Order: sequence, then structure tokens, then C-alpha cells
Amino acid sequence: MLNRRLAKVGVATLVAAALALTGCGQRGGDGDPGGGAGDEKKIAKIGVISPMSGGLSALGLGIQNSVDLAIKQANANNEIPGWTLQIDVKDDEAKSDVGLNAATALSSDPEVVAVVGTLNTSVAQGVQPVLNGKKIAMVSPANTGPALTRGEDYANSPKRLYPNYFRTCATDDVQGPFAAKYLYNTAKFTKVATVNDKKAYGAGLVKTFSDAFTELGGQIVAAETINPDDKDYSAVITQIKATNPQALYYGGEYPQAGPLSQQMKAAGLDIPLMGGDGIFDPAFIQQAGSESDGDLATSVGAPVENLPTAKTFVADYEAAGYSDPYAAYGPYAYDAARAIIEGLKVSLKDAESVEDARQATIDAIGKVSFDGATGKVAFDEYGDATTKILTVYKVTDQKWAAVETGS
Repeated sequence: MLNRRLAKVGVATLVAAALALTGCGQRGGDGDPGGGAGDEKKIAKIGVISPMSGGLSALGLGIQNSVDLAIKQANANNEIPGWTLQIDVKDDEAKSDVGLNAATALSSDPEVVAVVGTLNTSVAQGVQPVLNGKKIAMVSPANTGPALTRGEDYANSPKRLYPNYFRTCATDDVQGPFAAKYLYNTAKFTKVATVNDKKAYGAGLVKTFSDAFTELGGQIVAAETINPDDKDYSAVITQIKATNPQALYYGGEYPQAGPLSQQMKAAGLDIPLMGGDGIFDPAFIQQAGSESDGDLATSVGAPVENLPTAKTFVADYEAAGYSDPYAAYGPYAYDAARAIIEGLKVSLKDAESVEDARQATIDAIGKVSFDGATGKVAFDEYGDATTKILTVYKVTDQKWAAVETGS
């Protein structure tokens, strides 16, 4: 990574110039074409599969823009001589079937060499085999389901299912226990209720939390579920309220968690709601309302203000002028794109075509090691990030504030 001063004066200047030519920040843009009309550089595309519309679009747009930034920087610096990188964005609407169609479209394009995505674990389950079948690398900034890299029996008999798949974030078998330890050891809560949205991410997160919490000596006094499309949670709240929990742990994302928090407080269940990285967004606070102070979330990585390399990313992102914030996964998406670019420096060096370089790209990504926006970026034998840092955040005065960071 460049130091912050150089990032602001050097790379950011180059990127700003590129953006002026290409219309930065427009949804689904092609990235910096990297050269004039007479340029004969070959094209390699990095796809993005993430929700660009719907309730989770704030996260998806942050992912898109962060990948776009990494691509524009690489082109501006001519990091891969003879090649120009382009971005190809597909909206998965946070739906498995739409994500499958997006993967199919990208895999049919001979210029697509790798994909950053997906946001949702449930969407990734369908995308993985499609991209793997065409030997297209997939690097997720946000998938936290452990089974994606190590199989269903990940705790006892881990087995890598798809050699093309990597991720830059920590997994739920780390995140759930991290939250459990905070509530039991730090907050001194011994009775907790759980709710999940029945999706792969939410159900898996609650399971790992519950297992760890009970192992510590805590009690899960109620275990309820909701449907992702539910709007009224009164029945679930009534069931939970009768068990007198000290906190509620939620497995799912902010479009449901925010209203759940608001409705439980209104119903007199005035206890903190805690969730995973899926609720760590300002949108949760907006939806939960003024009584969300005290609610908690874990999120992958350390706070941006604590990492010099993250500060560089933030400075470059702001200089690029994107209209949407980078949100929770922007730094991880940037590092996912950078991991791909580092791999492409090796795989495209002597390649005649993108398709010829696909397997070599997968192999090269598996060996990358660099200082990224989120810290050290490298992958283990399963494709998981080797850095497993997490932070607990608390809503204070209607803003998320870090309260504990650990590994």
C-alpha cells in the first residue's frame, strides 16, 4: 500500500483523472478503459455480483465502488502491462436465483477472469459451482458461512469444495463465539434469546453463537425464527418477553433487525439486540429508531480509524468522489479486488487470452500476501482469510461506536 500522503497526492490524482473520463460512480460502469483510441491492450474483466437494488443495496453499492476504485488505480498505474481491466457489475438483488443468473451471464463471457462477490452466503451457494465450472476465481468480501470453504462438517472434517473460492472476511464460526464471549464475559449476561431469519447466514450465525454461549455457561431461554418478508414481529416478541432474557441475539440482516429492535422496545422488551455484520450499517439505526442506543453488532476487521492502511483506502475513496459510502464491506471488497489484481500480475503476464489465464489466476490468488485496507491479506488452504480480527460495536448517540476488538 502507498502511504497516506502519496495516496492523496499521487494515486488519488490519477484516479480522479480517470474518473473524469469515465463517469465514476455510475452503476454498472465499465471501469477505466486505460488508454486512448489507438491502444491495443487486451481486456480482462472483473465481475461483481452483489445487491445493487433492494434493501441491501447500500452494502452492494459500497462493494461495487470499492472494486471500481481498485481497478481504476491498477489501470492508472499500468500494473498489468498489455492489459486493461474492466468492471462488470451484476445485481443479484440478494436473491439466490438472481445470483445464479448473474453467475451464468458472467461465466459465459470469455473476458471475465474473476468475480468479487457475493454479499450473501445463500447466494454464494449457487454461484460457486457455476464459476468453478469455468475456472473463474471468486473472492467474497462478505460471505461468512463456514461451509462455503470447508464443507458442511467444517468443524470435524473440513474439506475444500471449490478451489476457485476465496474470501477476505472472517467466518461465522469465529464471529458467533466472539459475540457470545462479549455478552457473557464483558456484559455479564447469562440469559439470552435468539431469533434468526431462516437463511443460511442468519441460521448459521445463531447456531455458532448459541453453541458458544451455552458452553460458556449461559442459557438460551428462547429460540425463535422469522421469515425474511415478515413486517410484524409481535408474536415472536411476546414469546420472547415471557422468558425474561437480558439480551436478544439476532441472526440476519438490518432490513429485519431494525424493525425488530424498534418493535420489541415499543412492546416493553427493553433489552439490547445484538447481531452480526449483517446489521452493522447506519440503516439499522435509521430503521430501529431513537431507542436503538445500546444495541450491538459484531463486524469483521478492526475499526477503520485504527488501521493506517484503511485510512489510505478511505482517503482514496473520498478523493474518487463516489456518491455512495463504502459501507461495511467496502474495504474488504477493495482487498478482494486487490487480491485478484495481484494474481493477475502473474497469470496475465504471458497469457494470450483471459480463458488461458483463468486457472493460473486461481493458483496465483491462493499465494498472494500483501498489506491491504483491512490489514494483512492472505489465504489458507481452504481459501479463508488468514487474518481473523473482529470488533464489537455499540449504538451510542445514534452512531455505531467500537467497544472491543480482538482476534
